[in-house]
Amino acid sequence: MTLPDGYRLSPLPESRHAELLDLDSWSFPTSHSVDDLLKLASPLSWDRTVAVVSEHPDAGAVPIDGAVPVTSTVVAIHSSYPFSQFHVPGAQIPVAGLTWVGVHPQHRRKGILSGMIDAHFQSCIDRGEAVSALFAAEAGIYGRFGYGQAANDLRVKIPRGAALRPVAGSAELTLRLERYDAARHSELVATLHAEAGRRPTPAAGLNRPGWATRETPELRATFNDDPVMFRDGREALRIAIVESDGEPRGYVTFRRKVDWEVRGPRGTVSTGEVVALDAPAAHRLWSTLLDLDLSDEVEPFLLPVDDPIMALLVDPRSAQPRIADNVWVRIINITGALTARQYATDVDVVVQVSDERLPANAGTWHLRGQAFGPATLTRTSATPDLSLSVAELSRAYLGGFSLASLAAAGLVTEHTDGALAAASAAFSWPVAPVCSWVF
Repeated sequence: MTLPDGYRLSPLPESRHAELLDLDSWSFPTSHSVDDLLKLASPLSWDRTVAVVSEHPDAGAVPIDGAVPVTSTVVAIHSSYPFSQFHVPGAQIPVAGLTWVGVHPQHRRKGILSGMIDAHFQSCIDRGEAVSALFAAEAGIYGRFGYGQAANDLRVKIPRGAALRPVAGSAELTLRLERYDAARHSELVATLHAEAGRRPTPAAGLNRPGWATRETPELRATFNDDPVMFRDGREALRIAIVESDGEPRGYVTFRRKVDWEVRGPRGTVSTGEVVALDAPAAHRLWSTLLDLDLSDEVEPFLLPVDDPIMALLVDPRSAQPRIADNVWVRIINITGALTARQYATDVDVVVQVSDERLPANAGTWHLRGQAFGPATLTRTSATPDLSLSVAELSRAYLGGFSLASLAAAGLVTEHTDGALAAASAAFSWPVAPVCSWVF
């Protein structure tokens, strides 16, 4: 880990929250003042929050014993969330959710970001987190550090009244529409959200890779916060809950905004998470969203690409579907990462991996494992069947991108006939990866 001369890493305590927010406003421009932002719940784990500071003489200070006091200024920040139960294919593992990465524009192009990333990687190693994950504000930044886009999400705009195919049992469910209240709904949401990651519709028994729960009090408090400044003219948060015989089976959080035009009201229903534990619950939630008065479209956020809505819609074209990048992954410890997840078929492949930033990952490895069972990874001197970079291995890690598709783009090389097809099948997963919220 190397930083330019004149800069050093420093833990950033909560007492310097205002400095962090000021720096963040330089990295991510906002119309809100630091004083207003300080009033909001903070999602950060302060013991995992680190600054890069520039030290310089305090020109306005009186020398003490002939020495001019030194002032430290925060010029860059990064933090991470502790995901102890992050979903990977067939398992839940500790993952570091890299977040709040920013460098003051006056201090860019000096290697500060590289130094912070190296420090983050070392912290992951020290904590035993074999994988780091993030949402990329700019897609072109993180590939050079070995991150790979590991999941997509679905963005749609569904017209009000869009016809859905029928699902048995949907009409029998009880529906509650309520204003979101943390005291009443926080535990229900947390429980259903965690269960949805373990058992996504319709593949009972298979988890959803990429799913991250809000494990810390700070993350839960931020989720429950509903500041007016971020509503963009929309109403306060609402929630719809579906139940079967009093047992909650799904929820959706949403806000509405109505524009009054000459032709009549034109409103948008913007959803947060749409979480359902079974097909009837999913059908009932979507039926409710598509039938709210004064609206003409429903715009959900961060749906998995295999969300039930695209199969339920009689006319899927009406939803104007598009794909966006979701969570990015970086393998930190190749042995810990590849032996923690399961594989969809038996796997027996020798892979040569390049990793300039973490040389311990580089080399030739023999991966062996049983379908939906344990796997082993050992160094070998055998001739490789496949070769690829750690970024491409990370991209395939959650099962959302096939090794074959990466090979078609020239990013994976096959050395043994048939190895690519077999490895692609093994690394795949029946449930599409996604994270349901941006961290």
